Amino acid sequence: MARALVTGSTAGLGLEFAWQLAGSGHDLVLVARDEDRLRAVAAQIRHVHGVTVEVLPADLSDRAATDRVATRLTDPVDPVDLLVNNAGYGLRGGFLDVDIADHERQMDTLLRAVLVLSHAAARSMVQRRRGAILNVSSLAGYTAAGPYAAAKSWVTVFTESLAMELRGTGVTATALLPGFVRTEFHERAAINVEGLPRVSWLKAPFVVEEALKDCARGQVLSVPSITYRTAGEFSRVAPRPLVRALASPQWQTTLARWRVGRSRKRASRRALHAPWEQ
Repeated sequence: MARALVTGSTAGLGLEFAWQLAGSGHDLVLVARDEDRLRAVAAQIRHVHGVTVEVLPADLSDRAATDRVATRLTDPVDPVDLLVNNAGYGLRGGFLDVDIADHERQMDTLLRAVLVLSHAAARSMVQRRRGAILNVSSLAGYTAAGPYAAAKSWVTVFTESLAMELRGTGVTATALLPGFVRTEFHERAAINVEGLPRVSWLKAPFVVEEALKDCARGQVLSVPSITYRTAGEFSRVAPRPLVRALASPQWQTTLARWRVGRSRKRASRRALHAPWEQ
């Protein structure tokens, strides 16, 4: 039976990856910071799907903890066939508003952990001539929206490079580049998404299902939905001055006001046309 290791597995896309992989018969190694939440999720998945679920509490901003996860990826007795590098988070505030120590911890999670775990997994998988690495990136990596976007740009390029290096080894690398997904990510990072049109939002089950299909096919870049594939191509080829302008604080403020205004107008129209209460 195949085994998958999923980081950031107690919330958002990571939790959805865990459930879908278990549903397809994968044994799991679940990695997350919150041990109590991790054990609760593991117990639920075992009960529903009857698969083996290991728990590996680890804060991937801590180098020693990351190294423990890397060691698990090289275990020859219970090998990992699929690594899902999903752990990540946003920070509240602009670059200068946040303490540099917080930025460093975020980069350790978004960059260093992906580097270290991919290296450990790929070496072990190449020896067995089979395996897959799925790195959760973001279409934000095509923008100029701060350190998070820069980190995701690195993840995408790194995964593309790794995929080329792994050609002919039986091992693949895929980068998942979703757009806006309905998870708790934006709330945790205090990102204002009020007024975004419904078409902008993807559901986590759909994103994960598409990502796993693309990963199984060995596709290097997985961008769920035609809408976001089109948006991604535009962002990738658009003149960089335009990309920078769209990510500027002034434009973001104007856009946020427009979203809020449109959202309120819609609410007013709904209230106006709602049936009178008796």
